[in-house]
Parts: sequence; structure tokens; C-alpha cells
Amino acid sequence: MQRLVHRWAIPALVFAIALPALAQNAAPEPGGILSGNSLFDTFRKGGVLMWPIAFCSFILLVFVFERAISLRRGRVIPGPFCRRVIEQLREGVLDRKEALQLCRDNRSPAAEVFAAAVMKWGRPSVEVEQAIIDTGERVTNELRRYLRLFNGIATVTPLLGLLGTVVGMIGAFNVIATADAMGRPELLAAGISQALLTTAGGLSVAIPAYIAYLFFASRVDRLIIDIDALAQQLVNVISAEELEPEKKQSASKSRRNTKKKEVA
Repeated sequence: MQRLVHRWAIPALVFAIALPALAQNAAPEPGGILSGNSLFDTFRKGGVLMWPIAFCSFILLVFVFERAISLRRGRVIPGPFCRRVIEQLREGVLDRKEALQLCRDNRSPAAEVFAAAVMKWGRPSVEVEQAIIDTGERVTNELRRYLRLFNGIATVTPLLGLLGTVVGMIGAFNVIATADAMGRPELLAAGISQALLTTAGGLSVAIPAYIAYLFFASRVDRLIIDIDALAQQLVNVISAEELEPEKKQSASKSRRNTKKKEVA
């Protein structure tokens, strides 16, 4: 079910970004400001502040696709690699050097955390966990890249839209004041309608941007929790507390074998 949600989340997000533009291109009632206008004409009537809003929309779309690719689970936590490393370490197939080389060759965020743990091979579990925490913070910052950009777009674009509306209202009232338009409310209504286009444009970009921010922030949190769980399994294999009993058992076996040989 979780994979199904992830599979449809990005197309739904892209649809949410494109929906306002489709809605603006729909045919309104006759006589309205959007009547018979193309999307470009509607955009042009919104004023100069529609250009920075459109630029924010383009940046949002680009980085939504970038984060959707970069935060794929198979890229951040390659399942076959993680399972193979942990199983082979438990079975004693890998030593410290081989495990470290595998992690460095993989180059995924999970492998980076694994490499930090393997470098503390044979140390107390507290030191291994601290190495995981320190590396996990760097990995988290890397995974959270560009999330502030989404939050910034969600904050700035409504303000740009509001500024465009205020500027448009000022222009509309100036027209009323200088054109002797008493008794002609259609002039004021037309000016207000044009001014409100910037607010609509700003909100049309801000809402998908905030949805993208919440979605990718949640995905990063889930990935970090899963990496931490896998790293904890690694701690239970390579820490000193786990390796010392094995060393004692191997030493006792070797002593018993030596005694048997002496008796023989």
C-alpha cells in the first residue's frame, strides 16, 4: 500500500501544479476579463509581477522532479546491498576491509552511514552509534536539500500576488479619479479583476509548493528512520560487545584443541 501511495503521489503533485494553469485557460462567462483570452493573454493582463510568479512556478516544477528522482527509496536505501552486507557480516564472510570497500563502492546515503559504522569496527557500541549519529546528520542535511526552496516559494509567491493586487488596485482607483468615471462602475470592476489575477497566480503556485514541501519532508523523515534501524542492526554485529564473546569462544576452542593434542 505504501509503494502504491508513493507511485501516485508525484503524478498527483504535478497535476496539482498544472491544474491552476488549466483552470485559467477554461472559458469563463461572456464579458468577463478572461472571456475569449488565451492563457498568455490572461498572464499578460496580470501585470509585471506575474513574471516572478511564473519563474517561481518553473523553479518549483524543476526541483519537484529533481527531488522525486533523488529521494527514491532504491537510491537512498538500496535494499539488496543493505541486506547482503548485514547477512554476510553476521555469517563472518566479510572482514572490516572488505565491508568498508563495499560501502564506499555503493555510494548511497545508507552506505555512507554503514561505512562510518564499519570504521568503528570492534569499538564499544556507544562509539559506533555516535559515528552513525554524526554521519546521519550529514546525510539528513543532504537529503533535505532544496526543501527550504519549496517552503520559500510557498511563502513568497502569495506575497508577490498580494503586491500585484495592491499595485493594480492603486492603478484602478487612479483611473477612476482621472477619467471622470462617476457612474461607471465597470471601469473599477475591470481594474479590480485584473489586479486579482496576481493573487490567483501566487496562490496557484504557493499551494502546490507547500504540498511538495510537506510530502518530501515526510519522505526524508521516513528514510532517515529506516537508515537508523538498519544501522542499529549493524551495531549489533560489529560492536565490541558482540565480538568479544565470539573471540572468547574461539580462544577457548583453540585451547581445548591444544590440550587434546597434548594428551594425544
